[in-house]
Amino acid sequence: MFANYLIGLREGLEASLVVCILVAYLVKTGRKEKLPPVWLGVGTAVLVSMAFGAALQFGSSTLTFEAQEALGGSLSIVAVGLVTWMVFWMRRTARHLKAELHGKLDAAVAMGTGALVATSFLAVGREGLETSLFIWTAVQATDDGVRPLVGAVLGLLTAAVLGWLFYRGALRINLAKFFTWTGAMLVVVAAGVLAYGFHDLQEADWLPGLGARAFDIAEQIPVDSWYGTLLKGVFNFQPDPTWLQVTVWALYLVPALFLFLRPGRVTAPSAAAPKEPTTDDPQAAIPAGARPAGADGDTADRVRDGARGAGARPGGDEG
Repeated sequence: MFANYLIGLREGLEASLVVCILVAYLVKTGRKEKLPPVWLGVGTAVLVSMAFGAALQFGSSTLTFEAQEALGGSLSIVAVGLVTWMVFWMRRTARHLKAELHGKLDAAVAMGTGALVATSFLAVGREGLETSLFIWTAVQATDDGVRPLVGAVLGLLTAAVLGWLFYRGALRINLAKFFTWTGAMLVVVAAGVLAYGFHDLQEADWLPGLGARAFDIAEQIPVDSWYGTLLKGVFNFQPDPTWLQVTVWALYLVPALFLFLRPGRVTAPSAAAPKEPTTDDPQAAIPAGARPAGADGDTADRVRDGARGAGARPGGDEG
């Protein structure tokens, strides 16, 4: 349940931050009339994500056992790939997410309503589809359709509240550190999902070695005990894994954690993204086309003042 709460919290917080940034930028720049297309894209993304999860659940129930295991194993590997890409991408771009979204939103506003809907849909829909896929794989791995969903819903609700607090300015945390530590925890969770995905493929007879057990500690850690259930729910722990599962788990977890936690350069913001304002002047956040007519005149006055300070004389002093 905790692992699914973490998935819902992290993915939901990413989506909440994206929505907050888009809405706040439109409000600050005096373009509130552009908000309905943004909310339309967000709502559509949520509905598509829910439909995707429902299709996975009900569609797989009509398959044979081997087909279910093959589908579950394949989608588990896809889910791990998506989550791994997501945590590495967020680690690189968390500090510059605001600037990149501002650039995309300006371009969408220039293109029209359809582009605004598409921008918000894609920004939120990616997290929604990843969440649906990852939660579905967790449900298949634990054979429990209640607790994973409850954990995910609680995580999403927490993320929605945090997003609202971010928008209201009542919450200030270091997002780079937050996404780094939650990302590291997700890498550990993903390692368990990946190992169980390969186990599913073994049960579907797609991969060999189903009977080759690396160890068996079911007597020491019973799967029906509270600590066995906790380990199963958080890390997809299995007391009797195959050698293939252990090998895949280690080959993924060790290099992924090393690469994720090592100090590295943070990518610079996109060249297309607008430069963040460095003053508290509200005009700095408004595109040039949306500024009052006097803004250019103020700039010209500052240029003339600088010229006077450099030794240049006004034209009236000549002669």
